[in-house]
Amino acid sequence: MLDNVTPIRTAAPAPAPVLGAVARRELIARNAVRYFAFLFIALALVFAVVATVLNDVFFFRLATEALIFGGFAMSVDLLLGFVGLLSLGHALFFGLGAYVSGLVLKEWAASFWLALGVTLVAATVAGAVAGVIATRARGVYFALITFGLAEVVSKVVFNTRELGGSDGIIGIPVVQANFLFFTIDSSHPASFFLLVLVLVMGMYFALEALLQTPAGRLVVAIKANEHRVPFLGFSAQRYKLLAFIVAANVAALAGSLYPMLRGFVSPELMFFQASGNAVITVILGGVGTLVGPLYGSVILSALKSVVGSYTEHHLIIIGVLFMISVIFFPKGLIGYLRPRLEAWLSRKEQP
Repeated sequence: MLDNVTPIRTAAPAPAPVLGAVARRELIARNAVRYFAFLFIALALVFAVVATVLNDVFFFRLATEALIFGGFAMSVDLLLGFVGLLSLGHALFFGLGAYVSGLVLKEWAASFWLALGVTLVAATVAGAVAGVIATRARGVYFALITFGLAEVVSKVVFNTRELGGSDGIIGIPVVQANFLFFTIDSSHPASFFLLVLVLVMGMYFALEALLQTPAGRLVVAIKANEHRVPFLGFSAQRYKLLAFIVAANVAALAGSLYPMLRGFVSPELMFFQASGNAVITVILGGVGTLVGPLYGSVILSALKSVVGSYTEHHLIIIGVLFMISVIFFPKGLIGYLRPRLEAWLSRKEQP
């Protein structure tokens, strides 16, 4: 009887999906950049511990300012590295965030969250208006339009007495950021440094996640070949405008932290020098990496502090060092290190 029983055959388990070569390279590249982001956080925390032990307020303030300008440079890298748009007037939004935050804190209430909220609303409106004008152009024309917009607005602010004129806004009060179980005071160097670190790295991870969405991939596709995007059924103009508005919000959010740190706002924050420094920061750290501008900002801030303590001609020396770094490391710090880390990760994943 048992000999006539047909055995039941079970289906073999489906083989595990294997990542394609392109997808695997993208994953390794993304993980490599993420390694540098976590390394930056670790180094910042080590710095915070050392500076706390030494009770060094100056270096806390300098590091906090480097984080703020690093966040600003990250917004420039979003446009330059992922959309292919060079903005020479992005300080317009950094300064806008600083002025809006300063006015809210001084005239309305010394509320951290209110200042950030109003800043984001103002940046969205300003980014949409400026973006409609600027994103219709490409290449050098886009750069010149953004430069012109920033120059016009900065001159208006510089000559407006209600905004403090050339002196800017002074006397901005100390800000307290209220959370559920604790409060962070902007006058406390260590805690405010950690707060800015959390906000800046939060912007980084938010941008990284945004670029992995379908909309983010379309934005990246614009840099690769803008003319093919309409054939996919999408408007390149619309997605460039979206990227511009996001970049404006990131820059303004970074700018809103500046008056909380320094207690004043100056129209110089909108000048071309601020935009130029942001572009230099991106190039030093690595274009198209997002985390590179954070490293670049730390390097640039350290150079200004160290070289400036020895000579008043520090800008000349920094300019020479920048040219040397561009000649020998054209892809920036992270651009130089990332292929080596990717090669190591690739070897590590091989059986």
